[in-house]
Amino acid sequence: MAVETYTKSGTKAATPVKLDKAIFDVEIKGHQLLKDAYLGHLAGRRTNNAVTKKRGQVSGGGIKPWRQKGTGRARFGSSRNPIWRGGGIAFGPTGQENYTRKLNVKAKRQAVKQALSLAAKEDRLKIIETFACPDGKVKPTLELMKKLNAEGSILLVVSLKDDLVKRATGNIPNIKAVQAARLHTADILNADVIVISKKSLEVLSQRLGGKNE
Repeated sequence: MAVETYTKSGTKAATPVKLDKAIFDVEIKGHQLLKDAYLGHLAGRRTNNAVTKKRGQVSGGGIKPWRQKGTGRARFGSSRNPIWRGGGIAFGPTGQENYTRKLNVKAKRQAVKQALSLAAKEDRLKIIETFACPDGKVKPTLELMKKLNAEGSILLVVSLKDDLVKRATGNIPNIKAVQAARLHTADILNADVIVISKKSLEVLSQRLGGKNE
């Protein structure tokens, strides 16, 4: 399948680029794999900052609230019982939870292929010959995206994310630059427009080629 290609200045190139069907034209049977990869990425980013104290960790409660018998009330040994206000928390988070979801390498690669194929079918892909930012300035990047008619959430896929690329895209809230070798399903699905350089296509072919099928 051929896609229109743009030069580094944003004008249409003479010849379109043929996308690898093994990557950009994959059959999608349901969306379970895409969902698993997406949720797996979010789970991997989740931090376990929430920590609660059990009854043995809450201060106070060393004295028995009232005597065992004769009061007509239920017996209690400590005011730090979980059912009391100010007591410990039963089965609360400890800060040691592991929220990661396991997905094997082959499944992750297949999910990326499906996400790219879905983006190609929805006409969300734009191919550029190269992303050049010799001065690392933001203005040329904004002008390029305007010429490409790239609006909304933009994913810029480059072969190498160096300091110049970071400077040229870091202060633009709706543009995220990623290295082709680290492209994952969540970024592809979240993007309204995906701008990919030619060298990035080569990296993706090496990473996601038919040999991994």
